[in-house]
Amino acid sequence: MVTKEQVYNALENVIDPEIGLNLVELGLIYELNINNGEVDVKMTLTARGCPLHVSIQAAAENVIKMIDGVKGVRVDVVWEPQWTPDRISPEAKLKLGMG
Repeated sequence: MVTKEQVYNALENVIDPEIGLNLVELGLIYELNINNGEVDVKMTLTARGCPLHVSIQAAAENVIKMIDGVKGVRVDVVWEPQWTPDRISPEAKLKLGMG
């Protein structure tokens, strides 16, 4: 059975190339649901119009697909609520010199 922990661990391998931190550290994952091996993720990006929108979304889908037991993946990019730096994890803030 696929767990949320496995999915979050996989998403830690997707790095935002502009900031150099992963999707989880940046707080870009808004919602994660798993039902019989079907994984649905709602995520955002740090800015609308991000030129890497499609490649980041595809990378998230690809790392999730590699988890044993995953039958399907849907990653939706949403813009509400708007992302803010407040969503960055405390550990990541230290890496960025913000903490």
